[in-house]
Amino acid sequence: MQATAYTYDPGTRAGSVLLDDGTPLPFDAAAFDAGGLRLLRPGQRVRIRTEGDGDDRRVVFLTLQTFADPQAPKA
Repeated sequence: MQATAYTYDPGTRAGSVLLDDGTPLPFDAAAFDAGGLRLLRPGQRVRIRTEGDGDDRRVVFLTLQTFADPQAPKA
């Protein structure tokens, strides 16, 4: 799934993304670290993986759109 980086705090490595429908979704340091990034700027397109539904939905993986998700199904 793709989204746009909305906020990012380099001190905590946490922030939020905006889904394509405009819904904000927070991410924590574990999700940021899982993608192997060192920095994130608001406005960058990102690839995310989420778990849960509704209010329990959370980002568990975040990387740049051009980077692969190692757990994505192979085409």
